[in-house]
Amino acid sequence: MIAHYGYRDASGEYFVSMDSAKCTACEKCVEVCPADILEMGTVFVDLEDKPVAQVREGRRKSVKEDCAGCDHRGGEPCIKVCEPGAIIITWNRLS
Repeated sequence: MIAHYGYRDASGEYFVSMDSAKCTACEKCVEVCPADILEMGTVFVDLEDKPVAQVREGRRKSVKEDCAGCDHRGGEPCIKVCEPGAIIITWNRLS
């Protein structure tokens, strides 16, 4: 299951997506996030709760501002440390 955290507005779409099937709950992404928007949580997968990384509840509508310091072209620290590739960044600005 892929959880999408973020939003789409008139300026573009800004999402941090987490693939719970790939997340190993290593917490590396949480540790390296310079904006401190990631945390560990649980999702219900295959009839049980699974620990996964997620965007903090209060920060889900502000990823555009909170993640502004990161490159958004694959240079994000969270993506670099996520060995299974569970984090997907969608950053499409409309011209």
